[in-house]
Amino acid sequence: MSARMKLPFILARRFVAAETVEKTLPVAVELHEKGLGTTLDRLGEYVDDPDLAIEARDSYIALIRTIAETNGHVDRNISIKMSMLGQKIDEAFCIENLFMLLETAAQTNTFVRLDMEGSDTTDSTLSIFERAHRSHPESVGVVLQAYLKRTGEDVDRMCELGARVRLCKGAYREPSAIAHQDMSVIRERFADHMEKLITHGRYPGIATHDDILIGATKAFVGRNGIDASRFEFQMLYGIRPRTQLEIVDEGYNMRVYVPFGTAWMPYFSRRLRERKENVFFVLKNLFRK
Repeated sequence: MSARMKLPFILARRFVAAETVEKTLPVAVELHEKGLGTTLDRLGEYVDDPDLAIEARDSYIALIRTIAETNGHVDRNISIKMSMLGQKIDEAFCIENLFMLLETAAQTNTFVRLDMEGSDTTDSTLSIFERAHRSHPESVGVVLQAYLKRTGEDVDRMCELGARVRLCKGAYREPSAIAHQDMSVIRERFADHMEKLITHGRYPGIATHDDILIGATKAFVGRNGIDASRFEFQMLYGIRPRTQLEIVDEGYNMRVYVPFGTAWMPYFSRRLRERKENVFFVLKNLFRK
């Protein structure tokens, strides 16, 4: 096999912990021992076969139980995509699968983050989340993307609900009618949402690798005397690992999202196809600490 053919796998190995749960758990344990929180994220998206959605549901339930059996050596925290549970097949079917999963999460004191995908699923994901939050407020959180023009209203709504939000910039290609395109504007909106979530929200996750936004967050809480226990920073596995530890050493909480599974090729090819910034992000962060 040529070096060109091997390149995607080499990139994936940098940013994906392993292809199996068994090989991923030691990675999560090591991060935990360094003082880093972890969220396990089984790769996969946009399932269009009901049997595969049920298989994904059952694999998540098994993951929750496996993490619980580590007796605190791995954080009871996972991330899931609604499209994996059949969102694009039938929303009611997806909700049924999610609630089965959340029952296990509640029994094991596991937190489940509903990931956010493209704008074609935003309304559906937030609707599903609100329904899940009503019955499992301690077990479920959601993601909001700063570049979407609607996000200010969504932040207000999540603060009203007392919901736990992960705030990120957003990685999908979206039209200018619904999403900001200029990075300086995206940063400005991210900072505005960050301030509101930390001030009025419930333990938000500030998910960024951007030094400007990390600095803005630290400056905001410093100016306002906000304790570091009120929020956490979040980064992806394999991205700036030294910086992750430095942030912990400064007294902040840091959570690392740890993707795993065999579906790493669709995960990377989709991201790299959708926005040129994603290609630059991967290449730049291969060499950053």
